Amino acid sequence: MTSNTPVEGGTVLEALISDLSAEAVRLRNEAKEIKMLVEQNRGELEKLRQRQSAVSARLKQLQPAFETVPREDIRATYETALDTQQRLFNMGGELERLQSKMSLYEEYGKTIGRVLEVLRSKEPDSAPSAPAAKPVLIRLVEAQEEERQRISRKMHDGPAQVLTSFILQAEIASRLMDRDPAKAKEELTALKDRATWVVQQIRDFIYDLRPMMLDDLGLVPTSRRYLDHLREESGLDISFIFTGAERRIANHEEVILFRTVQHLVAVARDVSGATRIKVSMDLDDKRVRCSAEWNGKALRVDPQAEGDPYELNALKERISLLRGTFDLQSDAENGSRAAWQVPLEE
Repeated sequence: MTSNTPVEGGTVLEALISDLSAEAVRLRNEAKEIKMLVEQNRGELEKLRQRQSAVSARLKQLQPAFETVPREDIRATYETALDTQQRLFNMGGELERLQSKMSLYEEYGKTIGRVLEVLRSKEPDSAPSAPAAKPVLIRLVEAQEEERQRISRKMHDGPAQVLTSFILQAEIASRLMDRDPAKAKEELTALKDRATWVVQQIRDFIYDLRPMMLDDLGLVPTSRRYLDHLREESGLDISFIFTGAERRIANHEEVILFRTVQHLVAVARDVSGATRIKVSMDLDDKRVRCSAEWNGKALRVDPQAEGDPYELNALKERISLLRGTFDLQSDAENGSRAAWQVPLEE
C-alpha cells in the first residue's frame, strides 16, 4: 500500500478537499449576492413596466389630437417611450443573465458538494497524486459566463439597438399614411431593410452559438462552410486546406476544435486587421493537426504578462483538456501563425 504524498503538513487528498471546500463556499456566497441583485432588478423592472404603461396611455391620448398637440410634446412623449422601451429591454436582458448565472453557480456548487462527499469517503491512500490548480468545474463556469457576456454585448450593440427603434418608426409611418403616403412608404421600406438586417444578425448569432451543421455533418464541412461564408461576407482572402480522411470524431472534440478556428479567425480579422487568412487541417487515425496563418498587425504574445487580452490562454486551456498542444508565433515581419493538435479518442 503506497503512502500519501505530503503537501505542507497534510496529504494531497486533504489539500484537494480544502481547495474544493473553499470553492464551494465561494460559489454559495456568489449565488447569494446574485440572488439579491436579481430581487433588486425585478423591482426595477416592475417600475419600468408601470412607467411603460403610463407612457402607452399617454400615446393613446395623443392619437385623436395628433394635429393639434404641439410637436415638442409629441416628440418628448415618443422619446420617453423609446427610452423606456430601451431600458426595459436592457433590464430584462440583465435580469435573464443574472438568473442564468445564479442557476449555474447553484448547480455547480451542488456538483462540487457531491464531489466532496465522494472524496471524503475515500481511503487516504486512494487520493490523487497532485491537487488541481483550479477545479475544472470552475473553469467551465467561467468559460460559459465569458461566452454569455460576449453574446450579450453583441446583441446589445447590434439588433437590440435597432429593435428598440422599430416601434417609433412604425408609429411614424402609420401617422403619415393618410397625410403623406409617399413618405409613409419610405419609412416602411426603411423599416423593412432594418428588419432584414436584424434577422441576418440574429441568424449569425445562432450560428456562432451552435452551428447545426456541426451536429449533422461534422468538423470539416462546418469549418469549410464557415470560412466560405466569412470570405463572401467580408471580402477577405480566406482559404481552407484539408488533408487526410474526412470523418466524424467525438462531439466534444469537434466543438472545441471548431471554436478554436472561429476564435483565431476573429482575432486575425478584428485584432490584427488581416487581409489574408489561411486555415489548414489534417485528420488521420490518431490525431487532428490544425493551423491558422494571417498577415497584419503582430499580437503581443508574452507568457509573463498579466491578463489575457486575446483570450489565448483560455484557448490553450481548452485544447489541453483534450490532451492537446497549442502554440502561437507572431511578429510584424512574418505575420502570425497558430498551430494546435489533439490526439483522438480511440
